[in-house]
Amino acid sequence: MKRIVMAALAVAAMMGASHVANADALDDIKKSGKIRIAIDLGVPPYGMTDAQMQPAGLDVDAARMLAKDWGLQFEHVPTTGATRIPSLQTGKADLVISSLSYTAERAKVIDFSLGYAVLRTVIAAPKSVNVKSLADLDGKTVGTVRGTTHDTQLTKEGPKGMKLVRYEDDATEAQAFLSGQVDIFSTAEMLVPQLDKKNPARQVEVKFVLDNFKLCIGIKKDEKRLVEEVNKWVLANIKNGKLNELNKKYFGTDLPELIVKQ
Repeated sequence: MKRIVMAALAVAAMMGASHVANADALDDIKKSGKIRIAIDLGVPPYGMTDAQMQPAGLDVDAARMLAKDWGLQFEHVPTTGATRIPSLQTGKADLVISSLSYTAERAKVIDFSLGYAVLRTVIAAPKSVNVKSLADLDGKTVGTVRGTTHDTQLTKEGPKGMKLVRYEDDATEAQAFLSGQVDIFSTAEMLVPQLDKKNPARQVEVKFVLDNFKLCIGIKKDEKRLVEEVNKWVLANIKNGKLNELNKKYFGTDLPELIVKQ
């Protein structure tokens, strides 16, 4: 009798362990009725605050759309560029929709969805400066931010006669441009309009696009069902044009083939 009871307890324990093992993030999200999405509100037009100091921007609109499509309440989790990935790893957020581009290094610690938007890196300069391609940078001094994708690209692909001046962050590079220390610089496309507003006399504009990077939704590592559901959502909203509408709303252009033909 004792052996039978012990065997029954062992089976029950195994069943309980199996239930725990089968539980995953997608189940937890559905059970809670809400989805916590980390978004940096300091990266316009992806994340920002509106006139009423409420979250706004392309990433916020996309997050709200996803929550609505899934029948869930949207909960904004404040984050910064540096805390986006930790917010997933520590369980503070279920997803990150925050101008997060895919890189092989990041993919070692979190999973990524298919791309839902793009981040363009560009060469910018005053209107009076005539540069249309990398070849035109020969003999020119060009500012960049140390360790960024555009720094890497210019180092590898820039003409031999180009002088690259590296700054520690976007703010320092911007100040160098506004003060006239450098006229030509590489940056994220979204930052150019902000610089123009700060100093209209410099008449800064985008000269040409360096590259397009996929922006993806960040997901905690090994949550396969959640990744699959997010990918289904991305593909559906590319097909129905809603993600393209968001891109046109904030950038005035259609999504590139990099996103449309995934």
